[in-house]
Amino acid sequence: MKRITVALAACLAVTPASYAAEQKVSVKNLPPAVRATVEAESKNATIKGLSSEKENGKTVYELETLVNGRTRDLMIDAAGKVYVVEEQLDVDKAPAPVRAALEAKGRIVTLESVRENGSTTYEGQVQPKSGKKITLELDATGAPIKK
Repeated sequence: MKRITVALAACLAVTPASYAAEQKVSVKNLPPAVRATVEAESKNATIKGLSSEKENGKTVYELETLVNGRTRDLMIDAAGKVYVVEEQLDVDKAPAPVRAALEAKGRIVTLESVRENGSTTYEGQVQPKSGKKITLELDATGAPIKK
């Protein structure tokens, strides 16, 4: 029992207090500015999910879409402004240094571009020759992003 308590305490210690659990929402229940953005951004796309969550005490919305068979996820603030766009990317469309950095770790399973605050980074999932898949976040030069 003591081990379970310690494990639970450890899990709680690494869970950011600034993030709350996602709650599914429907388009009709969104604030008008957010609804307008969702409707505009989901034209010619399939909505796969729509949720709200708290980030740093503010309500934000995540729109998960499928466009031409590729995932495209957006984070939208309460004013309806898109502040993060994650898009599935073909490996050959990534900058060469990003491809090289990922391929050095193993076979690229998935790759996304992440646009936030005017800059683009890349998130790739790689299957090494042995072991579990790993996820790497890189800048356009292929350097790991430090958080």
